[in-house]
Amino acid sequence: MKQYYRVAEHTFSVELPEESKIIDEMGQYLPFSITQTEHVIFNAKVVGAEEFPTIEDVTIEMNQDDDGSQIVAGHANGQPYFEFQLWGKCAARMLTDTTYQHATVLLVDEPLFGINNALMVMYALATASLQTALFHSSVVSYRGFGYMFLGKSGTGKSTHSSLWLKHIDGTELINDDNPVVRRMSDGFYVFGSPWSGKTPCYRNVKYPLGGVVQLSQAPYNKIQRLKPLAAYAALVPSISGKRWDKQVAEGLHETEDMMAGEVAVWHLECLPDEAAARLCSETINKA
Repeated sequence: MKQYYRVAEHTFSVELPEESKIIDEMGQYLPFSITQTEHVIFNAKVVGAEEFPTIEDVTIEMNQDDDGSQIVAGHANGQPYFEFQLWGKCAARMLTDTTYQHATVLLVDEPLFGINNALMVMYALATASLQTALFHSSVVSYRGFGYMFLGKSGTGKSTHSSLWLKHIDGTELINDDNPVVRRMSDGFYVFGSPWSGKTPCYRNVKYPLGGVVQLSQAPYNKIQRLKPLAAYAALVPSISGKRWDKQVAEGLHETEDMMAGEVAVWHLECLPDEAAARLCSETINKA
């Protein structure tokens, strides 16, 4: 069976074995589900162990560990290869073509974790040259615009969003972990996605991007707008992608460069309190 999904106005497809039960667990994708379409940016085919290619000559290029969730990326059989692990156990393996338009996925353990990571990685790579970026960020909407909060794990992105939700009337959560930013004909927009980390917020919504705020912890509250070069440096660490792949890197650089020049990017040094949320919202809404 083949399912179609549209995220940030990009469509992709997922092929599942007829007997697969994983579709019953993929409720987070329902808001993004569409009927059959002719053009997709990528197709991910889930197969059984007997159909998945024998993996040989593995070269590891990246090993990313985030709170027990691990992505191993490299090459195998002359193709891009990924392994997704949870607490040291393999959840899924994936082989793709070099253009990231076709993927073969083997779900091993924790199938929902495996398919989520496989689709998220494919989406980030397939859209990198389409003025689109998958961010590690928490994002809220306020007065018709979307505002993104960036920072290292543990900085307080979700906490700051929750402070807006609690103290800034009219705020709504768009996504709490992996929103998508895309440059459209009239500027940058931020979109909800089926990937939202530990917070189940899977909204198929779209807002003009009103600003980006890089967070850092401090014993005081202070905010300043970053100049384009510093803004570029603030954006890069929060965007998913294989930067050692020339095509991916060039596409992301183009998007990051345009964002840094067109979108207001701020640095907020802050406490996890109401005053920080109010300072942030009042400042960036006056800009």
